[in-house]
Amino acid sequence: MHSHEQHNCGGQDHSHDAGHVHIHPVTGNLKVAFALNLSFTIIEIIGGFFTNSVAILSDAVHDLGDSIAIGASLWMEKYSQKGRSTSFSYGYKRFSPLAAFISSLILVIGSVFIISSAIPRLADPQPVHANGMIWLAVLGVFFNGLAVLKLGRSGNSLNQKAVMLHLLEDALGWIAVLAGSVIMYYTEWYWIDPLLSLAIAALILYNAIRNLIATLKLFMQSVPAGVDQERIIGQLSVLGGIKAVHDLHAWSLDGSYNVASVHLVIDEVTTAEDQKKLRHDAVHVLQHNNVHHATVQLEYENEHCGLQEC
Repeated sequence: MHSHEQHNCGGQDHSHDAGHVHIHPVTGNLKVAFALNLSFTIIEIIGGFFTNSVAILSDAVHDLGDSIAIGASLWMEKYSQKGRSTSFSYGYKRFSPLAAFISSLILVIGSVFIISSAIPRLADPQPVHANGMIWLAVLGVFFNGLAVLKLGRSGNSLNQKAVMLHLLEDALGWIAVLAGSVIMYYTEWYWIDPLLSLAIAALILYNAIRNLIATLKLFMQSVPAGVDQERIIGQLSVLGGIKAVHDLHAWSLDGSYNVASVHLVIDEVTTAEDQKKLRHDAVHVLQHNNVHHATVQLEYENEHCGLQEC
């Protein structure tokens, strides 16, 4: 006897609807972030040549990569909203973390480029136009800060976190550039310019690698951080009529939408009404443990489910 119950309401699966509620604001905010980032990248390239600042030119290349990453993220985030199909039974949510992976990879490549450009300038500092750097830094803080505030109002998928990482590090980097350019304006310590580039690149590289690891863990179907399997098994085991719990699996589709399946062993004398209540209670337990799409299978004590764990 095999019985299943999924997280649904009125017999209809609402997992895709839940994804729509979660993602729609993100795509709109990604458009704003893309427009802001691309516009300021153009300003940066012109300003970097004008000020002769490797820090600003390096950040311009970084922001150009950001614009490409955000554009890819926007397309893939919209694509991830598509419903399920015969080829993708869970829908297209995995396109969102795929965009996060691409964004993080671009960050790593950009950081390596910044480091390779800054080291020679650190050994042989070049004069920069500090006053122009100050004004560009103010604009940088404004543009990137506005994009961070806009994007931070909704959503928490890995894709959005990756884009937020791009923009937040840009904003923090420009705060550092602002402080450094003020110091250079009064002291002419031009070695600060490449030093700032190295510091910004190190911060970007560290966080980008962390995001890459998180995305790879998701694709390897590791247990989501907010799902405690031992706690779930303990809570399911104490439900009335449950003899054993096994084959619990939990994974995430996009870093925020979690899926789980579990086998529950029951007594042969359990009535159909009691089975229905057990399935309902089991799904309720999973939902309260950060599982959004649950599948519960009931089995009799003397029944072999076909899995080695049985």
